[in-house]
Amino acid sequence: FCLRPQSRANGKFRGGDGVDRQILFRRSMALSILTERHVHQPYGLNAGENGQCGKNLLKRVDGRLVNLDGKSSVQMEPGVSHLKIEYQRNE
Repeated sequence: FCLRPQSRANGKFRGGDGVDRQILFRRSMALSILTERHVHQPYGLNAGENGQCGKNLLKRVDGRLVNLDGKSSVQMEPGVSHLKIEYQRNE
């Protein structure tokens, strides 16, 4: 878990930095993701500009990246290295 540096939108009121989360899977399991703002940017408020769209990236052990939709279900296997969730917070 970490803040994405300089990920705030521009404008009079810049909102907050986005957040990255990485989850390592060591066992087989069903994963369901319910996230928002992956197609349409979060809109800015009070003269702030729009934020960035979020991403759910699944990195497989072979290094291949798979972009998952904002609302997804996928079977995770121990060979999957990690899931990276990026999202922008805008206030």
